[in-house]
Amino acid sequence: MQKFASMPRPQSSIWDRIQEAEEILPGIWSVSTASHGGLILSGERQEAMPDALRIEGASYEEDVNWSHVVVAFDAEFRAHSKLPAAYLDLARDCVRCWHPDAFTAYTGEPVTEEESYILKRRRAYQACIGELCVTAAWGSWADWVPEGKTGVVGSVVRSVDHLGHATYDGTRQYALVDAGAYEARSDPASFASLEAQMIDCPTGMTP
Repeated sequence: MQKFASMPRPQSSIWDRIQEAEEILPGIWSVSTASHGGLILSGERQEAMPDALRIEGASYEEDVNWSHVVVAFDAEFRAHSKLPAAYLDLARDCVRCWHPDAFTAYTGEPVTEEESYILKRRRAYQACIGELCVTAAWGSWADWVPEGKTGVVGSVVRSVDHLGHATYDGTRQYALVDAGAYEARSDPASFASLEAQMIDCPTGMTP
């Protein structure tokens, strides 16, 4: 197992001014700020990160990206850190769910849609490429939306990236749909699936 040197306490972070910091393994600092936090790696640690798990900048935020570091140095964390085994297991599940391509590239293990929200979302949006889909909605509190209806705006899905984020064309179209049908929708919601009634752009809205 490669030996890593300790690094001085980071003086700043990409998230905000550091309020608390702990070196949980040599060259890996866990930091928190008033708004966010994550793991900051030394240059040596960042260089040792596997290509599939490395994120540019050596700052791995606390929501998802922290898990890349834990998975990359799993054996060392289990042998030398104070982190509970459940936390280490969670890191593996986190990468599998949110970054399935990186997980498979690193581990060689396939990921199913049942294991990954991202794969489900990607497939759903890929199935809607070329369709007009809802991007925003208004309730009957809006003066242009009748009772029992939901006002929607949408654009045509043109492509989907690896994280399941859609790219739309620039044309916005408006419609009214049944409020109950909108509440029961699946994402992405196509105008066709909602039996949308097309309308002109409401006054004050962006065409």
